[in-house]
Amino acid sequence: MNALVPLPVVLPLCVTGLKLAIGPRLHRFQRFISIAVLGAVLVLSVVLMVSADRHGPLSVHLGDFAPPVGITLVADRLAGLMLTVSSAVTLLVLVYSLGQGMADRDDQAPVGVFHPAYLILVAGVSCTFLAGDLVNLYVGFEIMLVASFVLLTIGGTATRIRAGSTYVIISLFSSVLFLIAIAMTYAVAGTVNLAQLAGRLQEVPPGVRTLLEAMLLTVFAIKAAVFPLAAWLPDSYPTAPAPVTAVFAGLLTKVGVYSMLRTQTLLFPGHRLGDLLMLAALASMVVGILGAVAQTDLKRVLSFTLISHIGYMVFGIALAGGGGISGAIVYVAHHITVQTTLFLVAGLIERRDGTTELTRLGGLARTAPLLAVLFFVPAMNLAGIPPLSGFIGKLGLMRAGVADGGGWAWALVAGSAATSLLTLYVMAKVWNLAFWRDAPPGAEEEGVVLESAEDDDTGDDTDDDTGDDEEGRAPGSGEASGSGRPAESGSGLPVPAGAVVSAGFLGQSITTTKHLPWPMLVATGAAVALGLSYTVLGGPLTTFTQAAATELLARTPYIEAVLGR
Repeated sequence: MNALVPLPVVLPLCVTGLKLAIGPRLHRFQRFISIAVLGAVLVLSVVLMVSADRHGPLSVHLGDFAPPVGITLVADRLAGLMLTVSSAVTLLVLVYSLGQGMADRDDQAPVGVFHPAYLILVAGVSCTFLAGDLVNLYVGFEIMLVASFVLLTIGGTATRIRAGSTYVIISLFSSVLFLIAIAMTYAVAGTVNLAQLAGRLQEVPPGVRTLLEAMLLTVFAIKAAVFPLAAWLPDSYPTAPAPVTAVFAGLLTKVGVYSMLRTQTLLFPGHRLGDLLMLAALASMVVGILGAVAQTDLKRVLSFTLISHIGYMVFGIALAGGGGISGAIVYVAHHITVQTTLFLVAGLIERRDGTTELTRLGGLARTAPLLAVLFFVPAMNLAGIPPLSGFIGKLGLMRAGVADGGGWAWALVAGSAATSLLTLYVMAKVWNLAFWRDAPPGAEEEGVVLESAEDDDTGDDTDDDTGDDEEGRAPGSGEASGSGRPAESGSGLPVPAGAVVSAGFLGQSITTTKHLPWPMLVATGAAVALGLSYTVLGGPLTTFTQAAATELLARTPYIEAVLGR
């Protein structure tokens, strides 16, 4: 069974190589193998999760080199659950993207940019969850960074390049800080293997240990978008195509949370920075949700709620007890799914009405009842309405806070309740503006082409990009520019309704339609069902996360699985 541990990393990378060898040909085959490999990763993740639950952590030393020389991959209950949830979400987002016509949509793009980059991203996420040492944790982050920059800037529009550049600069800063922390850790402990560090760091002077803890927490807080290190997120994520935004918002920030969970429990038990973490958690909750209240664009609303609800997970980590860790794990699994689903729904709204600006939306509950249901269920789940999984996670965290009894813990219990109520207010505001009220005057009609070239004043040829779609070049794979006007061709003349135009170099356009592609609807509906399954399976899920929390705090099962003693 241990031999299966590397496969969630290896399979996507191998298929990426195959796709690069195929090149921009055989579009249907490329889509098939992408779905097949992510389906296989999902099955493997479930097998690893069940095996880790029944038999304890699984580990493998690549090349049969023992620590600290070799590369160690470890799958325990926490890693297995994160792999399973992330694999399910990435598979659904891929199906959604196929319906949107984003993947391999331009034969001029080198080897079909989206699928290879997406599979590399999945490999990076899996590497992070399975990493048994700090160096490979860093490698996983860097794999994700390379792939995410490609995905964020796909389409080549100025806004995406600008937002992607901000994201890369912040990520590179955190990467440099991570490298410094790894070098310092190796200097004081002589290893970067997590199982070995669990013992050796306890012999390091307390001041040095606290410095290492602070540096690693800073790195992971940037990745997780914990306030005050989250300013980059609201401007970076909403500019990307809807499937990219969905998987980034739902998954990538949780990689930072996972890293905090792993290092705080394994390397720094009884950590000395608990109060600082609680302060950051409270600030993230309050500032994030107040930012969401002030927004009028659905994507920015969801981006700020993302920052806010990261605070719940940090709250559980800061409590450092079994109840808090268990609640944090439940909330991570819940939030990955629900946040991804809400961004997928935002993409559906944008494709249907050409905008996510709430002041220009209305009447969707009457004209698109299925879309209304797809939004309402995860929105209430995010707000924590009983008996949904959001309520289960929040209740577990608040009970752990009450059991802790400290001043900061009580402040966070109050902050959690207030944030939950404000989240409900924000979701009700979105519902009232976009779904319940009548459509405002000037709402987009079906067939309006949006997101024309931002800087195309040169009269470049656009005729070749109009007309019938070729295989693999389905219309509608970008985002609305928010101009509210029909797009214009390079000649400055209006583009006829229903036509598809190029938005510049590898740019993408949306033609609004009331008939949404069925893969997008199926994928979003499946994501809603996945979120609801956490409610139906709330008892087994809670039992599993409690066992995972006990295993994390005990540390011995992980150490013995890696070091064999």
